[in-house]
Amino acid sequence: METSKILIGYAIYLPIVIGLTIYVSKTLFKNSIVYMTDIFNGREEIAVATNKLFETGFYLLNLGWALMILKMSLYSNSYQELIEDLSYKIGGFAIYLGIMLFLNLYFFFRGKRKAKESQIMSRNLIKE
Repeated sequence: METSKILIGYAIYLPIVIGLTIYVSKTLFKNSIVYMTDIFNGREEIAVATNKLFETGFYLLNLGWALMILKMSLYSNSYQELIEDLSYKIGGFAIYLGIMLFLNLYFFFRGKRKAKESQIMSRNLIKE
């Protein structure tokens, strides 16, 4: 009986974490192309390629983490424990995804700031 509940847990957990990862990734990287284009001074080809590399890394990190924390150990045969274990795992993964989202945003904003500073320094050198 415990094995079938664990399999039910996996059948619930995996689609949810994969769906969450895809949703967050699509949202983040669809909107981040604006920052990438600005960082690379309008060179869209480099911006798109870099954005795609970031997206691939995002998938690898997040899906890898989701699979690493997959293990479920039910100590009793109750569905209550299954639901509690699932909520802990999915909630923890959602928090992790949120942290990864904000970390990526930080890098985008930092890159944009560095690009702007570089442009200002270039203009100052040209004026002199």
